Amino acid sequence: MKRALVAGGAGFIGSRLVRDLVGSGIEVRVLDNYSTGRAETLAGLESKVEIVEGDIRNAVACRNACRGADVVFHLAALVSVPQSVADPVKSDAINSGGTLNLLIAARDTGVRRLIFSSSAAVYGDTDVIPTPETVLPRPKSPYGVQKLTGEHYARNFALLYGLETICLRYFNVYGPGQDPLSPYAAAIPRFLIRLLGREAPRVFGDGEQTRDFCFVDDVVAANRCAATATPAAIGKVFNVAGGSRVSLNVLLPMIQSAAGTSLPIQYEPVRPGDIKHSGAEISLARRVLSYEPRTTLDVGLRTTAEYYKSL
Repeated sequence: MKRALVAGGAGFIGSRLVRDLVGSGIEVRVLDNYSTGRAETLAGLESKVEIVEGDIRNAVACRNACRGADVVFHLAALVSVPQSVADPVKSDAINSGGTLNLLIAARDTGVRRLIFSSSAAVYGDTDVIPTPETVLPRPKSPYGVQKLTGEHYARNFALLYGLETICLRYFNVYGPGQDPLSPYAAAIPRFLIRLLGREAPRVFGDGEQTRDFCFVDDVVAANRCAATATPAAIGKVFNVAGGSRVSLNVLLPMIQSAAGTSLPIQYEPVRPGDIKHSGAEISLARRVLSYEPRTTLDVGLRTTAEYYKSL
C-alpha cells in the first residue's frame, strides 16, 4: 500500500488511522464533510495529508477522492442508532447510498482494495454469545440494516467486479479523541464526561446489558491488518472487538475508579433499537487477519480518562 484514501478521516477512528498511516510513510488523502468529524483531529498533518472536504452522498466527490488510491478505508457514516430511528431516510442516504457511491468510485478508478467499517448493530439481539460471523444478522435499527446493506454491496463488488473488499464489524469502540458531547458518542465517553463534571452517569435500562468494548488503537490495527491480508480475507466479514464482555453495572465502577469520582447511577427507560447483549467471537479475525486486541479494558479506560481530564 502506497496511497490510501480514508473516507471519514476527520472522525474519531478515521483520524487515528490517518495518523498511523502517515507514521508508516503512506501517502494519505482524507475525504470528510465535517458533519461529525472535526478539522482539529488532523491538526499538525496539514502539510502531510491531502484533505478534501466532500460528502459520500456525492458520486463525483467520491470518484475524485478515489483517484490514485490503491486502498480505500471507508469509515464515513452517520454512526447513531437513535438518529437512524428518528430519521431513517437521511441515515440511509449516507450509510447505504454513500457506501454504494464509494464502491462504484473505487471500482471505476482502479482502487485495489476497500475496507468497509461495519458494526455489531447488524446482529441485533441474539442468543449466541460470543457471536461468530456465521450468526444470521437480525438488526433492530435502521442503522444496523444500513450497515448490513453495505456489507452485502461490498461482497457483491468483490464477486462481480474483482474489487477486493473486506468488512469489519466494530464492537463498541472507545478511546481518546472521541467527542463525548456528540449525539453519536458511545457509552464510555458519555459516562466519563458526566462523572468528571460531577454529574450522575445515565444508564438506559437496568444496567445488566453487556457490551464488548474495543479500544480505538485496536480498531486501527484491525484496519491495517485488513489492508495487507491474504486473498483468503476478500469478500468476507470479520468481528473486531476486545474479545470479552462486561455489563454496564460492572463497567461503571471501573470508569468511576478511572475518573477518580463516584456518583450514583441514574437509570432511565430503554431506548428504541438498543440491543440487550453484545459480545464478539474474534477467532476468525485472529486466524485470517492476524488481528489481536492489545489493550485491556482497564488500561483503555485509564488512558481515556486521562485524555478527558486533560481537556
